[in-house]
Amino acid sequence: MGLAEQWERITRSLPEGWEQADFRLRVTDRRLESRAAALLGPLAPGRGGDELHFTVSRTTGVGPDAAGRLLAKLDDERIAATLTLGRRVTRGAPQAPAHDPLEKQWDRLTATLPEDWSDLLCGLTVDSSDDLPRVTLLAAPLNPSRPEKQIGFEFRVARSSGYGASPQMTRRCLARLDEAGVGGDVEILRALSDTQHVSTQGPVWYVGGKVL
Repeated sequence: MGLAEQWERITRSLPEGWEQADFRLRVTDRRLESRAAALLGPLAPGRGGDELHFTVSRTTGVGPDAAGRLLAKLDDERIAATLTLGRRVTRGAPQAPAHDPLEKQWDRLTATLPEDWSDLLCGLTVDSSDDLPRVTLLAAPLNPSRPEKQIGFEFRVARSSGYGASPQMTRRCLARLDEAGVGGDVEILRALSDTQHVSTQGPVWYVGGKVL
């Protein structure tokens, strides 16, 4: 088995999220060991006993793809060798879990509301300010307002009458954001139940001296 194939098999077996790993290379013909070390020069291989050893990192120096190409050079020169994994394999820092889709978040939030809820003040925070123009367009039916010092919007939902988008329209707008690949979080900031709209379009919230 050539070194390129050995490399592919070993790297496929590494744990997900691996960041750095040590490798050992035993050249069958010791007379070719110096030539093998020269071909692997960018990996800065060291010698220990009858083996060469080197480290491959996915974040610095020579990465996995380049290391695979260097090992293939030994195959090209018919240098037979055995590649094994060293003792040290390190993982990268754990990544933050991805957001649930906004539509799913909305379903989860509304499932916790009392049966007689009537009006909501909601907030939507997006991961990147680059998404704001697109969110403004896709969520236009929600009539979103932009709060200060926040990457996102606030909007109102009216269950049956009054000012605010309907729950169905809200869910559809959030689904459109999911389809566009917009990541973020939706939350219910205020909720009222069984409001009576007498000659009005619904309740008024005052938050931080601002009418919402």
